Amino acid sequence: MGSNHDHGSAAVREGHQKKLIMALALTGSFMIAEVIGAWITGSLALLSDASHMFTDTAALAISLIALQIAKRPADQKRTFGYARLEILASTFNAVLLFLVAMYILYEAYQRFFMPAEIATGAMMWIAIAGLIINLISMRLLASASNESLNVKGAYLEVWSDMLGSLGVIIAALIIRFTGWTWVDTIVAVAIGLWVLPRTWQLLRESLGILMEGVPRGLDVTAIEATILGVDGVTDVHDLHVWAVSSGSNVMTSHVVIRDSADGDAVLAAVVEAVSDAFEIHHCTIQIERAAFHESVPSPSH
Repeated sequence: MGSNHDHGSAAVREGHQKKLIMALALTGSFMIAEVIGAWITGSLALLSDASHMFTDTAALAISLIALQIAKRPADQKRTFGYARLEILASTFNAVLLFLVAMYILYEAYQRFFMPAEIATGAMMWIAIAGLIINLISMRLLASASNESLNVKGAYLEVWSDMLGSLGVIIAALIIRFTGWTWVDTIVAVAIGLWVLPRTWQLLRESLGILMEGVPRGLDVTAIEATILGVDGVTDVHDLHVWAVSSGSNVMTSHVVIRDSADGDAVLAAVVEAVSDAFEIHHCTIQIERAAFHESVPSPSH
């Protein structure tokens, strides 16, 4: 049996944590001001943006907690450690964002029948401040969002907030010069509809990992072909590929080799080939020879 572990994941998580802390400090410090501003101005679009800012703060806090717990080492009860908590956090964030989007759509429906007075001046300046905060937070999280679904969930929430702030600014300008207060409701609906499909994508990716599906971007057929291409390998079976968390891919397989082949050399070559081609850094390979299958009946699956 052979195994190869990625020891760089801890350093990667440390970098993610620092970026999340900075983004949380920025977002959390502005959240209270924006919530109060939404109440004072009476703007539903600003309330939509404020609600997303609140979920941003919650999402960032949850992500940080998950990353902190995920640093705990593996033990006798959790042999893969606590890394899966990052995926649970991203799933929770996706559900939270979905519920907020549905709430905003409901409030927009109510506003169509009960229009409200809107203080466009305060509405616009609050949205501009929110836009600046969101752009800074997005810059902090952009690179890490490609490495972790947990960070990606927080990044998507900040991204939706950024668009929300832009929408609020545009709505404030239109209402100020035309008096069309219904534009505020339209912008709120647009923000909600924009968020929903991206929330679904995040939820689908998170559930895929929780269900131990093949990680996105990996092809089992291609992995099998790579293993079969190693000199000395004659067959591959019981090949399983899944992810413990974002970027932490795992593979197990039974590899049949020629009777004359050097088992240790083939094992090392298979692990190296899979790691280099697919970035799977945790491989457990069982080496078998043809005689093994002649003496042991194949298990039923």
